[in-house]
Amino acid sequence: MIAKGEATVVKNAGSHYLLSALPEWNLFPAVLRGKIRLKASEITNPIAVGDRVRYQTDDSLDAPALITEILPRSNYVIRRSTNLSRQAHIIAANVDRAYIIVSLYFPEIKLPFLDRILVTCEVYGVPVTIVLSKVDMYRDVAQEQIDAFKGIYEGAGYRVIETSVETGEGIDEIREACKGKINLFSGESGVGKSSLIKAIDPTLDPKIGRISDAHLQGKHTTSLYEMYRLSTGGYVIDSPGIRGFGLVDLEKEEISKYFPEMLEASRACRFTPCTHTHEPGCAVKAAVDAGTISAERYNSYLGMLEEDQKFR
Repeated sequence: MIAKGEATVVKNAGSHYLLSALPEWNLFPAVLRGKIRLKASEITNPIAVGDRVRYQTDDSLDAPALITEILPRSNYVIRRSTNLSRQAHIIAANVDRAYIIVSLYFPEIKLPFLDRILVTCEVYGVPVTIVLSKVDMYRDVAQEQIDAFKGIYEGAGYRVIETSVETGEGIDEIREACKGKINLFSGESGVGKSSLIKAIDPTLDPKIGRISDAHLQGKHTTSLYEMYRLSTGGYVIDSPGIRGFGLVDLEKEEISKYFPEMLEASRACRFTPCTHTHEPGCAVKAAVDAGTISAERYNSYLGMLEEDQKFR
């Protein structure tokens, strides 16, 4: 007997998936119908963790469920899979909030990289919180740098939370904010993302994974993206460390619209459209000169204009 239903993708292991009908946490394996895979030829992963899908099962067969349709996404986070690649990769879909984990040191932060993620989240409608990790390791010698970083991004309209898994600073705040929501945790390799997830919920250990691959019929797969259920309520999507982040489907003329502080200032520009590079009467350039828009964010914007192909 064939049964049909809807569920959310909670684990992507390449060609196999785990689904659950949230808020229930009853995992079952699934595979993807070939036609869907072909339709998404420009996307390296036609289905992402967080996607809501329709599926069917056949009680007469000892086989995974068959995903037959991907339901419309409310939002998603996407990047170019490699430099100069035409293909893109969806990191996660249908998330209530993305937490972008960064560290000023260990590893040293790259502001243009962070700004590309923030622009992408703005484009695709994903609310963002910036998490400054490992502050216990450098606060004593870098408080001025911490304050400067927060000044840049809080000035742009983003919430910045200072955290330390060693002292517990900021952990309760994030744990409370994650309750009842689907949350994406993402950032560069080495910023302490897995440790932060474990601090929020000590019953989890993203490094080894809590969802058994036995659900995937014994296949020895390496999970790249996985959703965990938090014991305090809500869910967190863990993603592997990201190195490069290329913008997708964004024209250069549109980029400034996704810098919130530049969008606000641009309303006073003499010319429309304005690239904010050479035009007289540009309110954005005036705001940079006055210090109300940070030079670091403006330089990231110029880098996206001038070197966009380098990251695509």
